[in-house]
Amino acid sequence: MRDLGLSYTEFGLIGSSFFVFFSLNAILGGFLVNRIATTWVLFVLALIWTLCQLPMLLPITVAALIANRIALGFGEGPAYPVAMHAVYKWFPNDHRAVPTSIIAIGALAGSGLAAPMIVTVINGWSWQVAFGLLGAIGLFWCIAWLMIAQEGPYEQTGRVLGAIGKPEMRLAYRRLLKCRTVIGVEIAGFGAYWLLTVSIVWLPALLIQAFGYTAIQAGWIMMMVSLCQIAFLPAVSGLSDSLKRRGFSSRIAYGTIACISTFAAGLIIVLMSQSTGSLPIIVCTVVAFSLSNVMFILGPVMIAEVAPITQRGATLGIVNAITTLAGPLAPVTMGYMIDASNGSSDGVRHALLLCGILAILGALAGFFLIDPEADKARSTHPL
Repeated sequence: MRDLGLSYTEFGLIGSSFFVFFSLNAILGGFLVNRIATTWVLFVLALIWTLCQLPMLLPITVAALIANRIALGFGEGPAYPVAMHAVYKWFPNDHRAVPTSIIAIGALAGSGLAAPMIVTVINGWSWQVAFGLLGAIGLFWCIAWLMIAQEGPYEQTGRVLGAIGKPEMRLAYRRLLKCRTVIGVEIAGFGAYWLLTVSIVWLPALLIQAFGYTAIQAGWIMMMVSLCQIAFLPAVSGLSDSLKRRGFSSRIAYGTIACISTFAAGLIIVLMSQSTGSLPIIVCTVVAFSLSNVMFILGPVMIAEVAPITQRGATLGIVNAITTLAGPLAPVTMGYMIDASNGSSDGVRHALLLCGILAILGALAGFFLIDPEADKARSTHPL
């Protein structure tokens, strides 16, 4: 912002530009992995991500930065649903929440664990060098992935390799997307993703410019969020899988826990918007942005339960695309609200209040709509 002379609204617009093709390509990627091995699709997506880091080493204009973010979003949009589709080839339904949490905390914790390192590189050299370092790490990952990646033993037909069984019945996508569970996950996920987008694009800047922390302190707070996620998300996922194996319905084991977590995250963000003092801000930040990610662990598990396996990749992609529509809206809305208050802390607090309210409303809709067993039963009956 300082080097390019950006306003809050302009910075938010650059953050939002990442999502121009993010949702669209999530859908395309979902249909693609119904036909192509996920290992190759993930490699191409990671290579796009890696190559997008390298132009940042050169002198760059605002227009070039927006174009770079658009390309990055195009490559990253399908990554999460494709990764979920890949990991679900290795696990049956009642063992999927914990593996999903491991995949999710890789992305969530990666940004937080890297934050102190990135801040150190920026302070010691420049933010351009930090992008170059990330590009080098991405290239190393691509090479390692090609060496070790494999497809799981669960076929697209829903059978374990070598097992005997009938493939699942296909459903019209129109009918599948009208399932109450799908709609509930989309609405609750939208509110949770609004929080996630704000944390990715705005949280470091908010901690520094609105709450008075230094860049180093903000980096360590981001790391605390990640460490909390590393401990919390697998624990919650393990609880959900355990409840499912003990006979609880998916609505309770997955849906209720996901919605409670999203509701609590929204409530804590509302409290954060009214809080003063250093410790309450840190506690609210760490707890709220950890709880808000539970929906992205348990939501795909419920979608995978109601979608036929031959359509799972596409369904996960479509749901992810709708959920992530919060992505292009949240950063620019927050930037506009801060600029409208002339960059004061009141604008930040009002923007956080909006974040919390959206998460609470989404969670309430999820409580009412999500019921995988009922949707699964209805899908077996003819129209």
